[in-house]
Amino acid sequence: MKLSDFSFDLPEELIAQYPPAERGQSRLMVLDRQSRRREHRMVGDLPGLLEPGSLLVFNDSRVRKARLLGRSLNAGTWVEFLLLDKLRPDGSLWRVMCRRAKRRRPGSRYVFAGTAAGSTAGSATDEAAAEIAGEEGEFRLLRFDRPIDDAWLDRNGHVPLPPYIRREDQASDSERYQTVYASRTGSAAAPTAGLHFTRRLLEALEAAGMETAFITLHVGPGTFLPVRAENIEDHQMHRESYRIDDETASRIEEARAAGRRIVAVGTTSLRSLESAWEPGGNNSGDDGRAGKLRRGEGDTSIFIYPGYTFKAVDQLFTNFHTPLSTLLMLAAAFAGRELILESYGEAVREGYRFFSYGDAMLII
Repeated sequence: MKLSDFSFDLPEELIAQYPPAERGQSRLMVLDRQSRRREHRMVGDLPGLLEPGSLLVFNDSRVRKARLLGRSLNAGTWVEFLLLDKLRPDGSLWRVMCRRAKRRRPGSRYVFAGTAAGSTAGSATDEAAAEIAGEEGEFRLLRFDRPIDDAWLDRNGHVPLPPYIRREDQASDSERYQTVYASRTGSAAAPTAGLHFTRRLLEALEAAGMETAFITLHVGPGTFLPVRAENIEDHQMHRESYRIDDETASRIEEARAAGRRIVAVGTTSLRSLESAWEPGGNNSGDDGRAGKLRRGEGDTSIFIYPGYTFKAVDQLFTNFHTPLSTLLMLAAAFAGRELILESYGEAVREGYRFFSYGDAMLII
């Protein structure tokens, strides 16, 4: 398939620059794959839209303040870095992305925090120096002269808002670009479908007969890097780490075997479940729902696009995604390319808000 098969026109004013005034006050398009019907609702209607007994699976990864601004000691210019993976336990070595990566050569040195860019968040004692210690394709290895942990990043880092949000991060983003149930730090971007859920909505889902379960996938380049290959089959996803504990795996297996709906909240939850699911059953009449999940920690580079057969997930709650992205391709695989693009066209006409801080879609 061609990359251009996943293009659509989106007016820039529909790209949400801020979250709604209150978490959960977003519109919801409900898309029925069988009837091809669409319904326009609100996220708060979700408890009445799902079948009782459905099991919703959330990604509980927590976003770290992974965006750093460093002053080049070679050129005096300011350079933006996005910290991806901690390569040493003490946090002194990280795999990073950076602007104009080809210019960031081994030996280039930078200083962070303290009096950087006139910031008052840090102090002289918080200052850190670092140098480019190596290259891994489009990534760089950044070696610091001190441990860089999440406490240091909370003081000196910035919320890693995506580039289509054309503003600097604000204090409110520290809370709004984080799910209310986030518990395991490690993401360089938010699992944005979960941003719609409030404690009250979670309680309403439980009262309506739904169950919830939590897995972890730390969001990284595998989720947000663009597709550069014209033939999408040539695109290579970067690996991301996930974790599914034994109790959660057992609950998902039991629900699926019993014929209850498994609802992935977000593409990261879906990719984790599809990566870990091992189909199989002992009965000759097995309907394909039997199987098990691999427990513990793993990593995935699964790339889901039209033609993929889903094994573990029945329904998907997700945001509206960027043109040409792997996330749009996943949604197209789940609902059909033509139906998704038709639905996105309707969302544009209806004035839905798009991307991370935008509105939501439930595909049933």
